[in-house]
Amino acid sequence: MAEYDLSKTIIPYLDRHLSFPLLAHLGEITLFPPEQVQLAQYELAKGTNMFDYAVSLFEQIYPGKQIPAEFDEKRTNAVSTNERLQQEAQAVLDVIENPDVAQALRQDKNQNLQYLKDNYNLTLEQITALYNFGQFQYSYGNYSGAADYLYHFRVLSTDNDLNTSAHWGKLASDILTGRWEVALDELNTLRDAIDSRTPSSLLAAASAAAAGNSNIPEPALGQLHSRTWLAHWSLFVYFNHPEGRTLLLETFLSPTYLNTIQTSCPWILRYLAAAAILSRKAAAGVAVGGAAATPLSSRVRHAIKEVVKVIQTEEYQYHDPVTSFLKELYIEFDFEAAQRELTLAEEVVGNDFFLNEFKDEFLDNARYLISEAYCRIHQKIDIANLSERLNLSQEEGEKWIVNLIRETRMGADAKIDLEKNVIEINRPPLPVYQTVIEKTRQLAVRTQALGVAITRAGQQVQQQQQGQGQQQQGQQPKQDTRAQEVSAN
Repeated sequence: MAEYDLSKTIIPYLDRHLSFPLLAHLGEITLFPPEQVQLAQYELAKGTNMFDYAVSLFEQIYPGKQIPAEFDEKRTNAVSTNERLQQEAQAVLDVIENPDVAQALRQDKNQNLQYLKDNYNLTLEQITALYNFGQFQYSYGNYSGAADYLYHFRVLSTDNDLNTSAHWGKLASDILTGRWEVALDELNTLRDAIDSRTPSSLLAAASAAAAGNSNIPEPALGQLHSRTWLAHWSLFVYFNHPEGRTLLLETFLSPTYLNTIQTSCPWILRYLAAAAILSRKAAAGVAVGGAAATPLSSRVRHAIKEVVKVIQTEEYQYHDPVTSFLKELYIEFDFEAAQRELTLAEEVVGNDFFLNEFKDEFLDNARYLISEAYCRIHQKIDIANLSERLNLSQEEGEKWIVNLIRETRMGADAKIDLEKNVIEINRPPLPVYQTVIEKTRQLAVRTQALGVAITRAGQQVQQQQQGQGQQQQGQQPKQDTRAQEVSAN
């Protein structure tokens, strides 16, 4: 199963502190030798101000060896830096936490800065002390304190670069403190900030690049990098928030992020496929846990179909048992291969940091998909055979199938013959007029879109012809003049 572990692939797109939970999870399972995991944790911890944690790891990895003196030196420097930054930040907090100041602040940041400068001699450089102290708090693991300081900084700062950095820091702090509602709001805000970074900021970056500044990336490439990082960070939120799987489908199936996944991080398809499988029962309107399913958007209801298309397209780049399960079930219609892939997918999901808590739910929904596809193409189904395809014993399979028929809309069409141990499905034929309606449902929209495309193409051809005509008219007098000169000579 080590070959299917994505930790080494995902960690390069995470902050150091966000990587610690993944490594801690690897330490709890047996995919890799424990000493390798501890060494990776130690190398990460050395780059932070969590000296006590780094020292404890050093003692575990190198028992009996003397602790490097650099740790004491770094600890001394960190203590003095913390005291200095705390004094600078506290001077700003004392002002902005004043009730009179809080009432005077408005939505306009420039107006707020002018107010603070005129009345309390606070400058933008002093406000930046909040950012510096919040960043330092984060570096030694005080995530709740870092979130507070970075929030206050963003309320006042007009520095776009530092505000963007504070956005990322605040999101990481909320993730590491497990405040998933707040983290979701922060994630949505950061996503909007990245998506809106088009006309002004991207144009400015393009102008700077054209002026010869090679350090500034191409605007579209920089936006792609930001979305790639956000896709990885968002996994923490989407697989911990109660509605996260549905929100993941809404985000990752949008054209922008689907293009990002296909271009720069195809391994995210595992989580997209898993979210589609986990949401299948709810998308089909099946009551889950005795409660009625909540209404879902069209994108979530048809998520399986969209995800299968992407899996088929990107198979040359990435595939694993989770994506292969959907491929075998919906593209190859090979139920035996789907059964084998589901057995592997069960282990992959159980070892995955983000998916392991959903293992039972994943299996239940995957079995529902197999049953749904199998019943769609058969009228008489042997219960023992179907139970085998679901990786269940015959007794477990009978109970599971009975519950499935009771929960779904199959109850009106399916009957269980206990003597023959089969399920008989009698579907009424679809009326002809209903078939015609389904086939022509989008005909008007497609016709209108085709008409608009033809009109635009005609306008472009007409403009090109007019441009060519003007060029010919401009060249004709010159040719006549030349002819007159030749005649005169």
